[in-house]
Amino acid sequence: MRRFALAALLAATSLSTALGTSARAGNLLIHGGPIHTGVEAKPTAEAVLIRDDRILFVGDLAAARAKAAKDAADIDLKGAAAYPGFVDAHAHLTGIGLRELTLNLDKTTSVADLVATVKAYAAAHPEGAIYGRGWIETHWPEKRFPNKADLDAAAPGRVVVLGRSDGHASVASSAALAKAGVTAATPDPAGGKILKGADGQPDGMLIDHAQSLVKDVIPPPDAALIRKALDTAGQLYAARGWTGLANMSVMAPDLALLREEAAQGRFHIRVDNYMDPSGAAEVLAKGPQTDVTGLIRTRGIKLYMDGALGSRGAALLEPYSDAEGLGLQLTPYDKGVALMKQAKAVGAQVAMHAIGDRGNRMTLDWFQEALAGDTTARWRIEHAQIVADTDVPRFAKLGVIASMQPSHAIGDLYFAPARLGQARLHEGYRWKDFLTAGVVVAAGSDAPVEVGDPRIEFYAAVYRHGLDGFANADWHLEEAVTRAEALRMLTLAPAYAVFREKELGTLEAGKKADVTAFDRDLMTVEPKAILTAQPVLTVVDGKVVFRQ
Repeated sequence: MRRFALAALLAATSLSTALGTSARAGNLLIHGGPIHTGVEAKPTAEAVLIRDDRILFVGDLAAARAKAAKDAADIDLKGAAAYPGFVDAHAHLTGIGLRELTLNLDKTTSVADLVATVKAYAAAHPEGAIYGRGWIETHWPEKRFPNKADLDAAAPGRVVVLGRSDGHASVASSAALAKAGVTAATPDPAGGKILKGADGQPDGMLIDHAQSLVKDVIPPPDAALIRKALDTAGQLYAARGWTGLANMSVMAPDLALLREEAAQGRFHIRVDNYMDPSGAAEVLAKGPQTDVTGLIRTRGIKLYMDGALGSRGAALLEPYSDAEGLGLQLTPYDKGVALMKQAKAVGAQVAMHAIGDRGNRMTLDWFQEALAGDTTARWRIEHAQIVADTDVPRFAKLGVIASMQPSHAIGDLYFAPARLGQARLHEGYRWKDFLTAGVVVAAGSDAPVEVGDPRIEFYAAVYRHGLDGFANADWHLEEAVTRAEALRMLTLAPAYAVFREKELGTLEAGKKADVTAFDRDLMTVEPKAILTAQPVLTVVDGKVVFRQ
């Protein structure tokens, strides 16, 4: 997957160069393979005809040819399959780009491998602090978190901070802890925890808000690096077949740079932004905003109710099965509800991160209070991973969208049984239960926590097995969805989640022209073959932004 990502990025860059800084909108006739429209009454078609930024016709090839202009570009799929544009309903755009440009630890296989990777990086970068992200210990043979001693062995005397893949924990070296002034006497911050060793000293692991204790020891990326990260992420996502994403926890300076990149013709996919509260002044004052290109929109704010299951920060109703404690509440009630009411007053959406069953219940309670009976606001719970039986129907009753990431299930279910125990394991990753209850489920990836690949998300949703093919009774395979449901989760549902279902999400005449195509049909191939399907075409607003 990693080799494909880099190769695809180069291909997308080459295509952008060949087409000019902005691939010209015009007339496109797409045909030559199965075309899945996403329209229940007529799910397939022979051709899609695009004029400028809109779909002019969907149907028989002969009729499409008769309607096509003389200068229409003929795109023969040569057996590849086309779909409405795939949209990642939850990702972090800047983080996706930075992952490609900085120390990426998502392939580390053990503590020893982590140490070796950091040691090699330190040798290649002999000066300055070291920051990386992407490690996850759940598959490591050592069966433990890394600690400061590991980092000290890899880069003696260096300031090192390495983020866990989920963004809810970091490990810091002794030099980093010392520079930040973190000692045995340092109290846990609200919504955070400093893990300690048998000697009572911090062992380097910082959970959730405790990560803020070392945030100043690593120089933040400058504007030039952020700009490069945004462009890199946009090219990479187009090359993977994504036509857009919901961008979570966005900082105001990053939004300004993203708007500039789009206005200057260097960014070509759709982005709906949900702002970090620290940078939410504009959207909380003016409500949703759209930039001059129409690609970059600001929808609302992103809040955090709890942490992650893997680092035991998810807020549970009953204690963890493999450790003491109920997890962490990251946003105080007064602050959270006040922000929600402020957002509602201007028509801005609220997206709240909630993973544990207690975290989801509290979020539903707060939403119910702030919405005061309004079921049309389309507020979102991001992740909705562990939800109690009695709370599932509340999503539909309140009009709340479940913004879920199928890949989280096929990663977490290796360790979730230990965290949750058998009695509540059925509460986890319950896509089918939500759909049956009438809840809109918008699927995404949470990249860079996960890879950010639509093939993986589709595979996980319909097959619910690990990438290695593993699954057992603990995985509750009855929660897998049909391929038609998975397609909606990745196309029409994300459009609905940002109030654009009348413009996006299906291939229909009059709608915006966003198309994704793969070299094999995700709707019919065996599940494992989904993972090796290659993106061949991405069209956004009638512009070809990637073509293999």
